[in-house]
Amino acid sequence: MAHQITRDEAWELLTQFNKDPFHLRHGETVESVMRYFARELGYGDEEEFWGNVGLLHDLDFEIYPNEHCIKCQEIMKEHDLEESLIHAVASHGYGICCDVEPTHEMEKVLFAVDELTGLIGAAALMRPSKSVQDMELKSVKKKFKDKAFAAGCNRDVIRRGAEQLGWELDELLTKTLEAMKADPKN
Repeated sequence: MAHQITRDEAWELLTQFNKDPFHLRHGETVESVMRYFARELGYGDEEEFWGNVGLLHDLDFEIYPNEHCIKCQEIMKEHDLEESLIHAVASHGYGICCDVEPTHEMEKVLFAVDELTGLIGAAALMRPSKSVQDMELKSVKKKFKDKAFAAGCNRDVIRRGAEQLGWELDELLTKTLEAMKADPKN
């Protein structure tokens, strides 16, 4: 029988398939951003679920980069995890590496913020503080427009994510920056 996963179980599963500190930190960043959005968008009672989706979203990426969002579904099914978690995690690759469409608002948030947290995180590393805490929206917008900066962060995916949520790009950038600032580790 499929079961809900605790945060500790999610971390254990993530670290079973990921060893690179960068990937682990990215998972934690997306987890904290997803928890923030759960609270902000009125899903506070689902905060742990949203966080676990964020934590596990790249579960398969380190070992299976060419089967990203495909292998994670197999892994989670093997661990008898609930279908809603499997769907949510896989949906962030919609149109990129899988055909699992984000339908729930939470899935749309994940789709929108995954690449964006990477871009904001990379911008933070360029700052003397190495932190988002003193970053302003104009800095994020400048880095977003510079296609050579953090070139691996797909701007089209970020734009599509904003569209799926029905938000202007600036709204997504602002809210995601605020979400990252809410975690003092960023």
